Amino acid sequence: MSTTADVPFIKLYESDVHEAYQLKGSKVRNMVRLRTGTKGSTVTFQKIGKAVAGPKTRHGLVPVSDTPFTNVTATLIDQYVGDWSDLLDELKTNIDERQALANAGAYSLGRKIDDLLFTAMAGTSNTNAMTLTSSITFRNDVLLSIQEHFGNDVPDDGQNFAVVTPRYWSWLMTIEEFKNADYIGGSSLPWATGASMVDWAGVKWMRHSGLPGVGSSTESSFLFHRSAVGLAEAKSVTSDITWHGDRAAHFISSMMSLGAVLIDALGVVKMTTVYATALPTS
Repeated sequence: MSTTADVPFIKLYESDVHEAYQLKGSKVRNMVRLRTGTKGSTVTFQKIGKAVAGPKTRHGLVPVSDTPFTNVTATLIDQYVGDWSDLLDELKTNIDERQALANAGAYSLGRKIDDLLFTAMAGTSNTNAMTLTSSITFRNDVLLSIQEHFGNDVPDDGQNFAVVTPRYWSWLMTIEEFKNADYIGGSSLPWATGASMVDWAGVKWMRHSGLPGVGSSTESSFLFHRSAVGLAEAKSVTSDITWHGDRAAHFISSMMSLGAVLIDALGVVKMTTVYATALPTS
């Protein structure tokens, strides 16, 4: 048999393309105060302060609270991403290159949404450095963060979320009360919900790999109420595929226009951890 008999062998390539591991869009967009379909370059979110009640004398005047009204402004920023797909290159593959590139662009913009939201959340002055010496000390610091959050009169209305780094999540899984069905019920276990989210201590906890400082000595995780952070969208993520004859290629572009803003700093707690700290062994 010829030693070169393998040259004409047919090489078969699977038609589905593997997309690099990545967050496929925003995970936090629906956890904040959302305004869509906006017009203009800025959006103002209104904020009303606390009223103060008091007594009055018989037939006297009702005390005037002078409840403060304030507002914050989100500046909309246009974001774009694009890539070329050469027509003759497309003929040499059996994958849908244009669709794969459109997906990659849309995913990148979705991640940008979370980046903008985390940048806004980082403006809070409520910061807790988590102690990573044992599961007990970590649990206590988590409880102190929750205590501080609700101690700011944040409503316990089912709209409180915590988005944490993978390492923070691993530490949470060392807390018996967090992972045990005896405390949170079987339906709330992370492997029962189909997603990494646990409803514990009045907060919905979720893992996120795109938080600031992931994998460093300054990892940041956030505990927040939905109304504390605003996201204004003039244009949600949109993709377009256009043929360019002068380049004999399709241009795949994705775009969006939006802005994020911290509405009430009292409704956000930033929790910091050190990635390099080893998990407890007992």
